[in-house]
Amino acid sequence: MTNIVGPRAVFGVIVPSTNTVVEHDYWRVGLPGVAYRAGSMYIPDPAMGDDDDFQRLLGQIRASIETAVRDVLTAEPDRMVMGMSAETFWGGVAGNAAFEQRLRDRTGLPVTTGASACRAALRELGCRTIAVFSPYQPIADREVGRFFTEAGFEVATITGLRCPDAMAIARVAPDRLRQVVADLDGTAVDAIVQVGTNLSFVALADQWEAELGKPVLAINAATLWHALREHGIADRVDGAGQLLREH
Repeated sequence: MTNIVGPRAVFGVIVPSTNTVVEHDYWRVGLPGVAYRAGSMYIPDPAMGDDDDFQRLLGQIRASIETAVRDVLTAEPDRMVMGMSAETFWGGVAGNAAFEQRLRDRTGLPVTTGASACRAALRELGCRTIAVFSPYQPIADREVGRFFTEAGFEVATITGLRCPDAMAIARVAPDRLRQVVADLDGTAVDAIVQVGTNLSFVALADQWEAELGKPVLAINAATLWHALREHGIADRVDGAGQLLREH
């Protein structure tokens, strides 16, 4: 690569137009020589107050992802990174694999999705039994649970925050998240996993790992870790959880 900002890697990052957290989380890690070019999926109706709303939201994602990918490719990225998560869990392990294959076929690039990144991260950390939380409605939580179960993990419980719209995800207060984590924790749980890329959780997960003495996995940290390690970038960084600090 000859790009001055990103001589080591340029990642094309696909995000919903309502998402204000993914790019912040990636740039916050501060990796020298790694750049991100975001492509935005237009979400004109961000409502997700019930299962029907959530399905309509997914329809908007599916209708606009092609344009977002087209735009990102003009920056000649080295890898495609999905900065949205629900669609990557849909259909379980087979659905995730089919989604990734469609994206590889379209772009000719390697692909990182939130679902496959979390699976790889949990295996790297040696976790078997997990508790999960999301900003989603029940229809999406079922798909998340299906993916992790098919991937070989025991899902002890899933808590959905039932956010009323896509922007509300980024506004969930830290105190609410702390209570969710405390409620999910238990001696039988190897790790707590957060999904939903517009939920600001990377820094909080790093803090709570130290308090709980077990992995607390933020999907944005897992996704970035996967993209970096698959691309051969082994930098360890502080402040984003043990995955990026130690693995």
